[in-house]
Amino acid sequence: MKLVKKILNKLNGLHYSQEYLCFAKESFLQPLRVYLVNNRQIIKDITNLNLFVGYCPLVFAFPADPDLPSSLYIIYSQRILQLNENFSAKDAIASLDLQLIKEQPMANVLFYEGTRGSHHFLSRFHQAMISIYNERFNKKPGNVFLHNNLYKQVQIAYAVPRNISLITVGNNGLFNLFPTDLHGQLDEQHYIISLRIGGKACEQVTMAGKLLISRVHADAYKMVYGLGKNHMQELRAKDNFPFGQALSEQFKLPLPQHAVSCRELILLDSFSHGIHKIMLFKINSDQQLAPQTGALAHIHNSYATWRYKNRLPGNYLMR
Repeated sequence: MKLVKKILNKLNGLHYSQEYLCFAKESFLQPLRVYLVNNRQIIKDITNLNLFVGYCPLVFAFPADPDLPSSLYIIYSQRILQLNENFSAKDAIASLDLQLIKEQPMANVLFYEGTRGSHHFLSRFHQAMISIYNERFNKKPGNVFLHNNLYKQVQIAYAVPRNISLITVGNNGLFNLFPTDLHGQLDEQHYIISLRIGGKACEQVTMAGKLLISRVHADAYKMVYGLGKNHMQELRAKDNFPFGQALSEQFKLPLPQHAVSCRELILLDSFSHGIHKIMLFKINSDQQLAPQTGALAHIHNSYATWRYKNRLPGNYLMR
């Protein structure tokens, strides 16, 4: 079995050993653009309008727009394409089909689920090797198994840099601190965060009804990844966490070390979909703590490999 694993890993075509590669987002040059298309024509640039809030299944949130149909087809391109321009197959290195699953009028937001994904980050042979490995070795207790096309959809979603932020939640003088990359600001008043159903972190946020989310500097990447286990940990005393001395503006929740900005959020509504509880928050306060440069983000190895082969820069921080 170990030999089969080794052979499949040798044949997967991936340049980097880590599945997710982190970096300082502002220094990530020539990122992909994301476009809504119809009949091979560019309808809208949605690079900054799609919030990635679920991976099992794949879920995106979009600001409500009467022009958005119930079924979406979006492409990912290294080229800057113009409105109403016809694109060719070589322009789209990845694509996703999405289907509307929910409308939340309270915040004028639409949620779409991925139904199919396709990409050219790796050759068909290398993608086949990854699929075989996924089917044979990723179906194990405690692991969220992503069937082959869903795994491709996730690879595509993580081809756009995703901010890794830290959430502080507290109750009666006890706290938890954990990372998230399934989140984003919808508009000036609303924020969306997705947490895994059944996790301690999800329960704690639901009970508290409020939280502090902080962007952190990329220099703290090892600390941030190390906090991932806290999604399944109980609330504990403050000195169990890498908090600094500063407190948030109104909630007085402790800020993590290396924070560059933070938002206090109040829970308004939520719904469950797949393994996720998708939560809508009101933004209570927004503080800039340091220059907004060098904030931590990451992408998937498959797109990072495509960038490497196409000689695009990648200042990755290897763990």
